[in-house]
Amino acid sequence: MSHIAYYTAEGLKKLKDDLYNLKMVERPKISQQIAEARDKGDLSENAEYDAAKEAQGHLEARIAKMEDLAANARLIDDSHIDNSKVYILSRVKLKNLKSNTEVEYTLVAENEANLALKKISIDSPIGKGLLGKKVGDIAEVQVPAGTLQLEILDINR
Repeated sequence: MSHIAYYTAEGLKKLKDDLYNLKMVERPKISQQIAEARDKGDLSENAEYDAAKEAQGHLEARIAKMEDLAANARLIDDSHIDNSKVYILSRVKLKNLKSNTEVEYTLVAENEANLALKKISIDSPIGKGLLGKKVGDIAEVQVPAGTLQLEILDINR
């Protein structure tokens, strides 16, 4: 069951590059491993052959999943997004009112979220709480540790 997934240009390129690598680099490697294991004789007791065939099955499943993602991928056009409110691709400067700390995040599609790069999913609790807010608004966000009160200090693209 496929569903539409939204990507930035960078995220879509990464998906296509990863798919290309699996098909053009990893698939031939596994085929070579299978051929080498087959050359060693009796396949019924050949652990290398079994391991290579299992790896091939996993690889083909990954390829099929990534091909499905690529087929249903949609590029996000940020030229029509209102810059006065928080939406996908917004870079948002926030102030945690409890700890008085400031942080900046970019809101991205779930498949591009990476906390180390300060990219949070619009489907995360914080992302959902920020969507549609304007500079000066207070977002109350339920997280496992309790409720966060986040003031929107700035919105950029």
